[in-house]
Amino acid sequence: MNHDDMKALRAIFERCHIVISFNGPFSQSVIEELGEAIQRHLESQTQPRKRIADVFAVYIETTQNIRHYAEAVGHNKADVARLNAGTVLIAREGDHYTVVSGNLVRREDVPALTARLDEVIALNDADLKAAYKSQLRAPLEDGANGAGLGFLQMARKASKPLSYSVSDGDEVYSFFNLTVTI
Repeated sequence: MNHDDMKALRAIFERCHIVISFNGPFSQSVIEELGEAIQRHLESQTQPRKRIADVFAVYIETTQNIRHYAEAVGHNKADVARLNAGTVLIAREGDHYTVVSGNLVRREDVPALTARLDEVIALNDADLKAAYKSQLRAPLEDGANGAGLGFLQMARKASKPLSYSVSDGDEVYSFFNLTVTI
Protein backbone atom coordinates (compact mmCIF):
# COMPACT_ATOMS: atom_id res chain seq x y z
CA MET A 1 0.00 0.00 0.00
CA ASN A 2 1.39 3.37 -0.90
CA HIS A 3 0.72 6.76 0.68
CA ASP A 4 -1.91 7.69 -1.91
CA ASP A 5 -3.81 4.45 -1.24
CA MET A 6 -3.83 5.20 2.48
CA LYS A 7 -5.07 8.73 1.87
CA ALA A 8 -7.84 7.40 -0.41
CA LEU A 9 -8.80 4.76 2.14
CA ARG A 10 -9.02 7.37 4.89
CA ALA A 11 -11.23 9.53 2.66
CA ILE A 12 -13.57 6.55 2.13
CA PHE A 13 -13.69 5.93 5.90
CA GLU A 14 -14.56 9.57 6.54
CA ARG A 15 -17.16 9.77 3.75
CA CYS A 16 -18.85 6.57 4.96
CA HIS A 17 -18.53 7.48 8.68
CA ILE A 18 -16.67 4.25 9.44
CA VAL A 19 -15.51 4.14 13.05
CA ILE A 20 -14.09 0.60 13.22
CA SER A 21 -13.16 -1.92 10.54
CA PHE A 22 -11.37 -5.23 10.19
CA ASN A 23 -10.42 -7.28 7.16
CA GLY A 24 -8.88 -10.71 7.54
CA PRO A 25 -9.36 -14.09 9.22
CA PHE A 26 -11.67 -14.29 12.23
CA SER A 27 -10.10 -16.21 15.09
CA GLN A 28 -11.84 -16.26 18.44
CA SER A 29 -9.21 -13.92 19.87
CA VAL A 30 -9.66 -11.41 17.01
CA ILE A 31 -13.43 -11.46 17.51
CA GLU A 32 -13.02 -10.86 21.25
CA GLU A 33 -10.42 -8.10 20.90
CA LEU A 34 -12.45 -6.24 18.28
CA GLY A 35 -15.55 -6.68 20.43
CA GLU A 36 -13.80 -5.05 23.37
CA ALA A 37 -12.63 -2.19 21.14
CA ILE A 38 -16.17 -1.69 19.87
CA GLN A 39 -17.57 -1.61 23.39
CA ARG A 40 -14.92 0.90 24.53
CA HIS A 41 -15.57 3.10 21.50
CA LEU A 42 -19.33 3.13 22.05
CA GLU A 43 -18.91 3.83 25.75
CA SER A 44 -16.59 6.76 24.93
CA GLN A 45 -19.36 8.13 22.71
CA THR A 46 -21.70 7.95 25.72
CA GLN A 47 -24.11 5.65 23.93
CA PRO A 48 -26.99 4.13 25.90
CA ARG A 49 -26.25 0.67 27.30
CA LYS A 50 -28.95 -0.90 25.11
CA ARG A 51 -27.40 0.50 21.94
CA ILE A 52 -23.94 -0.68 23.02
CA ALA A 53 -25.35 -4.14 23.71
CA ASP A 54 -27.24 -4.26 20.40
CA VAL A 55 -24.28 -3.15 18.25
CA PHE A 56 -22.01 -5.58 20.10
CA ALA A 57 -24.49 -8.46 19.70
CA VAL A 58 -24.85 -7.85 15.96
CA TYR A 59 -21.07 -7.60 15.53
CA ILE A 60 -20.58 -10.89 17.40
CA GLU A 61 -23.31 -12.62 15.40
CA THR A 62 -21.94 -11.52 12.03
CA THR A 63 -18.35 -12.50 12.80
CA GLN A 64 -19.34 -15.81 14.37
CA ASN A 65 -21.50 -16.55 11.32
CA ILE A 66 -18.47 -16.10 9.07
CA ARG A 67 -16.27 -18.26 11.29
CA HIS A 68 -18.82 -21.04 11.77
CA TYR A 69 -19.69 -21.10 8.07
CA ALA A 70 -16.02 -21.51 7.13
CA GLU A 71 -15.57 -24.37 9.59
CA ALA A 72 -18.77 -26.08 8.49
CA VAL A 73 -18.29 -26.06 4.72
CA GLY A 74 -14.54 -25.77 4.20
CA HIS A 75 -13.13 -28.85 2.47
CA ASN A 76 -9.52 -28.39 3.57
CA LYS A 77 -7.33 -25.95 5.50
CA ALA A 78 -6.89 -23.60 2.56
CA ASP A 79 -10.63 -23.54 1.83
CA VAL A 80 -11.47 -22.90 5.50
CA ALA A 81 -8.90 -20.10 5.62
CA ARG A 82 -10.32 -18.48 2.47
CA LEU A 83 -13.91 -18.70 3.71
CA ASN A 84 -12.96 -17.44 7.19
CA ALA A 85 -11.39 -14.25 5.84
CA GLY A 86 -14.01 -11.55 5.95
CA THR A 87 -14.58 -7.87 6.39
CA VAL A 88 -16.61 -6.20 9.08
CA LEU A 89 -17.07 -2.52 9.74
CA ILE A 90 -19.16 -0.31 11.92
CA ALA A 91 -20.28 3.10 10.72
CA ARG A 92 -22.22 5.83 12.46
CA GLU A 93 -24.66 8.18 10.85
CA GLY A 94 -26.55 10.40 13.23
CA ASP A 95 -28.20 8.30 15.92
CA HIS A 96 -27.73 5.00 14.07
CA TYR A 97 -24.90 2.53 13.84
CA THR A 98 -24.55 0.20 10.90
CA VAL A 99 -22.73 -3.12 11.06
CA VAL A 100 -21.66 -4.30 7.62
CA SER A 101 -20.03 -7.64 6.97
CA GLY A 102 -18.78 -9.31 3.84
CA ASN A 103 -17.38 -12.74 3.15
CA LEU A 104 -17.08 -15.43 0.55
CA VAL A 105 -19.76 -18.12 0.40
CA ARG A 106 -19.99 -21.14 -1.83
CA ARG A 107 -22.18 -20.39 -4.84
CA GLU A 108 -24.21 -23.52 -4.12
CA ASP A 109 -25.14 -22.14 -0.68
CA VAL A 110 -26.44 -18.79 -1.96
CA PRO A 111 -30.06 -19.84 -2.71
CA ALA A 112 -30.66 -21.23 0.81
CA LEU A 113 -28.93 -18.24 2.43
CA THR A 114 -30.89 -15.64 0.50
CA ALA A 115 -34.18 -17.53 0.95
CA ARG A 116 -33.64 -17.57 4.73
CA LEU A 117 -32.82 -13.86 4.77
CA ASP A 118 -35.82 -13.03 2.58
CA GLU A 119 -38.06 -14.90 5.05
CA VAL A 120 -36.65 -12.92 7.99
CA ILE A 121 -36.81 -9.58 6.16
CA ALA A 122 -40.49 -10.14 5.33
CA LEU A 123 -41.46 -10.51 9.03
CA ASN A 124 -42.97 -7.65 11.01
CA ASP A 125 -41.94 -7.05 14.64
CA ALA A 126 -44.61 -9.33 16.13
CA ASP A 127 -43.79 -12.12 13.68
CA LEU A 128 -40.06 -11.72 14.37
CA LYS A 129 -40.70 -12.13 18.09
CA ALA A 130 -42.87 -15.20 17.52
CA ALA A 131 -40.37 -16.76 15.09
CA TYR A 132 -37.54 -16.13 17.56
CA LYS A 133 -39.43 -17.79 20.41
CA SER A 134 -40.42 -20.71 18.19
CA GLN A 135 -36.84 -21.23 17.00
CA LEU A 136 -35.59 -20.98 20.58
CA ARG A 137 -37.80 -23.93 21.54
CA ALA A 138 -36.98 -25.99 18.42
CA PRO A 139 -34.55 -28.89 18.78
CA LEU A 140 -31.03 -28.27 17.46
CA GLU A 141 -30.27 -29.78 14.07
CA ASP A 142 -27.50 -32.36 13.91
CA GLY A 143 -24.14 -30.67 13.37
CA ALA A 144 -25.55 -27.19 13.93
CA ASN A 145 -23.21 -24.53 15.33
CA GLY A 146 -26.11 -22.73 16.96
CA ALA A 147 -29.83 -22.60 17.37
CA GLY A 148 -30.48 -20.79 14.06
CA LEU A 149 -31.40 -17.57 15.83
CA GLY A 150 -28.77 -15.29 14.29
CA PHE A 151 -30.68 -13.54 11.51
CA LEU A 152 -33.80 -13.34 13.70
CA GLN A 153 -31.82 -11.82 16.55
CA MET A 154 -30.17 -9.27 14.26
CA ALA A 155 -33.51 -8.33 12.69
CA ARG A 156 -35.06 -7.81 16.12
CA LYS A 157 -32.26 -5.42 17.12
CA ALA A 158 -32.27 -3.55 13.81
CA SER A 159 -34.01 -0.21 13.29
CA LYS A 160 -34.45 -0.96 9.56
CA PRO A 161 -34.94 -4.23 7.69
CA LEU A 162 -31.75 -6.22 7.15
CA SER A 163 -30.30 -5.80 3.70
CA TYR A 164 -27.91 -7.97 1.75
CA SER A 165 -26.29 -8.40 -1.61
CA VAL A 166 -24.53 -11.24 -3.36
CA SER A 167 -22.04 -10.64 -6.13
CA ASP A 168 -20.12 -13.04 -8.32
CA GLY A 169 -16.69 -14.08 -7.23
CA ASP A 170 -15.49 -17.00 -9.32
CA GLU A 171 -16.81 -20.42 -10.35
CA VAL A 172 -16.83 -21.63 -6.71
CA TYR A 173 -17.46 -18.55 -4.56
CA SER A 174 -19.77 -15.56 -4.37
CA PHE A 175 -19.29 -12.51 -2.15
CA PHE A 176 -22.03 -12.06 0.44
CA ASN A 177 -22.61 -8.68 2.08
CA LEU A 178 -24.98 -8.12 5.03
CA THR A 179 -25.98 -4.71 6.44
CA VAL A 180 -27.68 -4.25 9.81
CA THR A 181 -28.67 -0.77 10.97
CA ILE A 182 -29.23 -0.30 14.70
